[in-house]
Amino acid sequence: MQFSSPPRRQPTESIVPMINVVFLLLIFFLMSAQIAPPEPFDVEPPVMAETESAEGEFRLYMDAEGQIGYLDIIGEAEALAALAAARESYCAAEPCPEDAPPPLILRADAKLDATRLAALMPKLGAAGFRVVQLVTVKQ
Repeated sequence: MQFSSPPRRQPTESIVPMINVVFLLLIFFLMSAQIAPPEPFDVEPPVMAETESAEGEFRLYMDAEGQIGYLDIIGEAEALAALAAARESYCAAEPCPEDAPPPLILRADAKLDATRLAALMPKLGAAGFRVVQLVTVKQ
């Protein structure tokens, strides 16, 4: 008795190249993404005719009611204390010369009363910040 050999199946296509492409895309998006801490609350910056880009390590947020936020900390005393501590640790790692202190980026709401903003400035000076850049949007 002679048995015929079973029919041969076509080899299925390999899924390895598709997995490679997915991992390459994942690596690309991870490398090109900008990771930034979330804002503690939404702020609508004031509108100006001309603006410059503000860059710095420290960002402080102030909403229309005068509430202050730093990173995920909300509240004036807590946020300013955390900001001063962050500046101290930053200056301990990298010496901060007196003529070029680290700048503070202030994102204040356009509806914020100017007297509240002016009252904040001495407190920022006491925390060690001599340069404060106010974020604005171009008109």
